[in-house]
Amino acid sequence: MPLSTSDTADHIYATGLRNQWHPVLPSSAVAPGAMRTVTALGEQWLLFRRADGTPALLADRCPHRGAPLSLGKHLGDRVACGYHGIEVATDGTVSSVPGLPGCHLEGRKLVPSLPVREVAGAILAYFGDDAHPEPVELTVPDPLDDPGIEPILCHAQWNAPWRCIMENLLDPMHGAFLHRESHSLYDGDTTATFRVRGTDRGYVFEKTDQRGVNFDWVELCRTGVDWVDLSIPYPPSAGPGGPFGIVGMLCPVDAERTGVFFWRYRRVQGWQRDTWRFLYKTLIEERHWEVLEQDRIMLEALPADADRHENLYQHDLGVVRLRRLYRAQAERQAAAAPPR
Repeated sequence: MPLSTSDTADHIYATGLRNQWHPVLPSSAVAPGAMRTVTALGEQWLLFRRADGTPALLADRCPHRGAPLSLGKHLGDRVACGYHGIEVATDGTVSSVPGLPGCHLEGRKLVPSLPVREVAGAILAYFGDDAHPEPVELTVPDPLDDPGIEPILCHAQWNAPWRCIMENLLDPMHGAFLHRESHSLYDGDTTATFRVRGTDRGYVFEKTDQRGVNFDWVELCRTGVDWVDLSIPYPPSAGPGGPFGIVGMLCPVDAERTGVFFWRYRRVQGWQRDTWRFLYKTLIEERHWEVLEQDRIMLEALPADADRHENLYQHDLGVVRLRRLYRAQAERQAAAAPPR
């Protein structure tokens, strides 16, 4: 029987929101002439590069008999299925049926393809639904599009739902406890009052009585892709550039796994940029992975029904707002979806 609207909303809420861009892999994950399978929003895709080096993303399924295109051959701007040689262009059109030239499959767009863009070392793809196949406008996060800022990408996959990881980012207070022993989050008060402040691209969740000491604020930004911006104070010993910023994005792999993308950035140019990169790679990066590991362990250990046994308080205003926002969007997308 077809899924109800409520069931469909639950599925979207679990596996990822549609009609927006999501990061899928770092650019370095797929070399020229190579192909790479990727799971995103619960679906299987094939990522490869065209002859000119730009990325392309096709559903990993041959339109003939359904064999994985990833078991075929990369032919520049086409992929040839390994089962019967059917060739599919980067827009999903069957370009050739070698076994029967002139076959009625040729010239038909039979394989789903997604719009893709490369942004600061990551490949982003637009995941629409039947009612919104054309991509929404994508505004790149400011710190990733500013020549005066040097971002460095960190990517990993965690065995935790994407919503739990995003909620963790909208929870600054955990920095004063979970990360208390870290090299940069040891300072500041362990009590606070928070407020939600709307912005033209989302909202800021911030402490009202402390700024620039610990993980004191975070902004959720919705600019065609969902991302968070936050700042961590750094001492002069960490090199030039002042506060240390983080842009975070997530890719729902499926209901239980998430790709995490964190760009660490500082405003540096010239010799300061070189110094920042050297310090980061030789000294700071390992420490940052230790902080992320604390988050990963905690989030992967949360029971699947943790949110059904919660007792929230004032510090959770950012999480509550996030849940309402995402749940409402999932329900709107489910209501517009055809019966499955």
